[in-house]
Amino acid sequence: MSTAEEGGILCLAHLWHFLTGRDIGGGGVVELDAPWCGHCKALAPEYAKAAGMLKNEGSEIRLAKVDATEETELAQEYGVRGYPTIKFFKGGEKESPKEYSAGRQADDIVSWLKKRTGPAVATLAEVTQAESLIADNEVAVIAFFKDTESAGAKAFEKAAEAIDDIPFGMTSDDAVYSKFEVSKDGVVLFKKFDEGRNTFDGELTKENLLAFIKANQLPLVIEFTEQTAPKIFGGEIKSHILMFVPKAASDFQDKMDQFKKAAEGFKGQILFIYIDSDVDDNQRILEFFGLKKEECPAIRLITLEDEMTKYKPSTDAITAESITEFCTLFTQGKLKPHLMSQDIPEDWDKNPVKVLVGKNFEEVVFDPTKNVFVEFYAPWCGHCKQLAPIWDKLGEKYKDSADVIVAKMDSTANEIEAVKVHSFPTLKFFPAGEEHKVIDYNGERTLEGFTKFLESGGKEGGAPAGEDDDEDMDLDVR
Repeated sequence: MSTAEEGGILCLAHLWHFLTGRDIGGGGVVELDAPWCGHCKALAPEYAKAAGMLKNEGSEIRLAKVDATEETELAQEYGVRGYPTIKFFKGGEKESPKEYSAGRQADDIVSWLKKRTGPAVATLAEVTQAESLIADNEVAVIAFFKDTESAGAKAFEKAAEAIDDIPFGMTSDDAVYSKFEVSKDGVVLFKKFDEGRNTFDGELTKENLLAFIKANQLPLVIEFTEQTAPKIFGGEIKSHILMFVPKAASDFQDKMDQFKKAAEGFKGQILFIYIDSDVDDNQRILEFFGLKKEECPAIRLITLEDEMTKYKPSTDAITAESITEFCTLFTQGKLKPHLMSQDIPEDWDKNPVKVLVGKNFEEVVFDPTKNVFVEFYAPWCGHCKQLAPIWDKLGEKYKDSADVIVAKMDSTANEIEAVKVHSFPTLKFFPAGEEHKVIDYNGERTLEGFTKFLESGGKEGGAPAGEDDDEDMDLDVR
């Protein structure tokens, strides 16, 4: 594939020159995309705009894009597992590019690239430079130090080097101090939302500065969109409370006011996010939490640590008081996870492939007399749809077996503590016995492969739980 150069975006013919640094001096990024990918289509105009902005400034930074579905070897070389994948190259080094980690708007892309290719901290020698840094960015951090070689200034520089998507500046100029009403050395975070600025108060260390910046760089309440998703998922705060609410509702602002009031007490601990439940692109997120549009507004909480855990409040009321109580119980460790389950179908065991839900899962899979092979699937998953006829044949093959059960469970509507599903389909084997063992299936997804696995007692094609090397795309609720 070859795309014409447009607004500073390189065509594929220039790619290898790009990667070896012959066409660029300041470095650049390559977007590996797919023509059918919705996320890629949403990114395209912003990516082109960023390229044009850099070109108009006379920047040596360049942007390129490649159809990874055609350039499969290139995609494999750079470990593409989802679209779009964006890699940053600098100085002709193509063996270990850095993963792009900022937002997907033109300003985010340009800011991130400038930070990567220029000094971590800009010197602000006069008021207009400081004003421009603040005006041109959603968030900017400025250090005020009379001695720019002090220990505090050095700690600030180290913090700046650790954050890619926010510009940092430093000044010792009296006029800049005066303009921003700063009377003593320190660090101020300027932002175009909430209170407008935050002043650092504490010991000037890299760690303390990073904690201060990460606690204040996002709004108290942030909307989940294609553009904000990287900041939400890539941030340091891994506990998120979500309000699903239709923005067109007459009481939307009232709900937002209550949500924001509660957020003030959990700054830096829990990220408060609202999601427009009427937007089509958000329906999978609702489904992930077992919600329907007509059930909104609704509140849910999720932790994004090694294992995703969901929590549901005991009341449907959306008030600052109820949300505060819910979050307080969470921070105190007093909440039990919310595990979704459908009702047990009357005919769950009538077909060769048995239907499991949260309410009958343990009773079936941990029956000590049965060997149970389970597919955890999502109704919308393409891989699962491809597997379905093979799985049905496997069920047919063992329908009369006295000790083998072939089953499936819709993991978008059912959850169990014993198994955490990270990708679809996930295939797990629960051998007979009292030990409650779990074995991942990593073999070929063929009738022959599944049969060998079952006949070998889970040895041929299996691996202990936790060693799954499944290449399916990770669960993505965006």
